[in-house]
Amino acid sequence: MRIALGADHAGFTLKQVVMRYLIDAGHETLDLGTASSDPVDYPPYCAAVGRAVVEGRADVGIVMGGSGQGEAMAANKVHGVRAALCLDEFTARYARLHNDANVLSLGARILGEPFALAIVDTFLATGFEGGRHERRLAQIADIERQECERAAGRQP
Repeated sequence: MRIALGADHAGFTLKQVVMRYLIDAGHETLDLGTASSDPVDYPPYCAAVGRAVVEGRADVGIVMGGSGQGEAMAANKVHGVRAALCLDEFTARYARLHNDANVLSLGARILGEPFALAIVDTFLATGFEGGRHERRLAQIADIERQECERAAGRQP
């Protein structure tokens, strides 16, 4: 699997751990920064991960920061991204099963490394259930399209 990774300074160490773990498991990784624990703003890194997923350069993405909240918000601004902040294996499983999340967001200041890796494993191992959830995802996509049109000055 091709996995895009991005983090701010607070998520840098966890990104390095996750990247090594994924490589050791045979995955291809795309490191989109940051490259150190020096303070940086997270939005550009999270948007880069989202764009890599939407453009097909990665199958899924993982963004990491202090809490993971802002990282998920920034990634979700990319049209077509469904980023989910997951703080346990249950939320990771259902983010994929019901919401077909394509970007995982992790809070490095909240999760210990072994638990974060368990969440990554669950996210990657879980597929989309489809069925009744497809209708809901279509509704989300419609809202996204309408908001893009509204922002561009065209009313849906």
